[in-house]
Amino acid sequence: MTLSTAKSTEAPAQEDGWRALGLRADVRNLSLLGVLAVLIAVGGITKPDEFLATSNLQLVLTQASVIGVVTVGMTFVITSGGIDLSVGAIVALASVWATTLATQEYGFAGILFTAVVVGLACGLVNGLLIAYGGLVPFIATLAMLASARGLALQITDGRTQIVTVDSVLDLGIPDAYLLGIPPLVLVFAAVTVAGWLILNRTTFGRRTVAVGGNAEAARLAGIDVRRQRLYLYLLSGLCCGIAAFLLIILSGSGQNTNGNLYELDAIAAAIIGGTLLTGGRGTIVGSVLGVLVFTTITNIFALNNLQSDVQQIAKGAIIVAAVLVQRRTVRNGEA
Repeated sequence: MTLSTAKSTEAPAQEDGWRALGLRADVRNLSLLGVLAVLIAVGGITKPDEFLATSNLQLVLTQASVIGVVTVGMTFVITSGGIDLSVGAIVALASVWATTLATQEYGFAGILFTAVVVGLACGLVNGLLIAYGGLVPFIATLAMLASARGLALQITDGRTQIVTVDSVLDLGIPDAYLLGIPPLVLVFAAVTVAGWLILNRTTFGRRTVAVGGNAEAARLAGIDVRRQRLYLYLLSGLCCGIAAFLLIILSGSGQNTNGNLYELDAIAAAIIGGTLLTGGRGTIVGSVLGVLVFTTITNIFALNNLQSDVQQIAKGAIIVAAVLVQRRTVRNGEA
């Protein structure tokens, strides 16, 4: 077989592989949509007047927006083969730093700027420690988790910091809704679209997938793996800063307990959405659907006055099932 013949047969094979991968992604997303539809039906049956109320549906989407923005950043990190255990603590630190009296003197811009800068700074530290310091992502982000939580507690001294800037608080009231859609949901939608475009339509996204699939092969192909990892943790920190600002709007305050267990929720949403824990494959759409599934479960449990421990058990069962499905898929050579 000549070289030209080999190339001509290889190209269709690669195209068929990408089509098959896209088809499997569509099947996963349709499955999640099915799960979401079942949950909506359950909520509609158990609490029809409350669950299907416009105000409750707006609440579900609003609550999903905060953790959803964090999950978009987490999806990039996991796709690259990394992990970020510090996202919840970064959200807490950014929210309390942005709601101090000194920061609030600068109004809306001061709160937003501080939240984003704190998130980026924490992401920068994580990225430098992992990419250039040689630390394992688990250890580096675990250290950031402890440090950020401690600093947040020190700033607040355990007290809740109330936001007094009207331009920030006004974004959380129904009068600010655009065609019935809360501003937080619009921000979440914008972050989701941007994340999808970056991951699926840019060189940065292709490099992220390459690093997660095989870092050494990516390095030999000319990708600066360390710089790519640094950028990814910066991106995760940026998402945490944006989420912190959304949480400030939602709660009207800054607390050192903000973002509690966000890291677990973000990782879980990304996993059940189809992002591989081992890296090399990520899906923004799947992650967003995962967020909506978990948020809907939480809402249904709250409306039915079910205990939170049962809710956590249900989430844990879903995570285990998703991981087992992923392992079986990879073992069968379908990933």
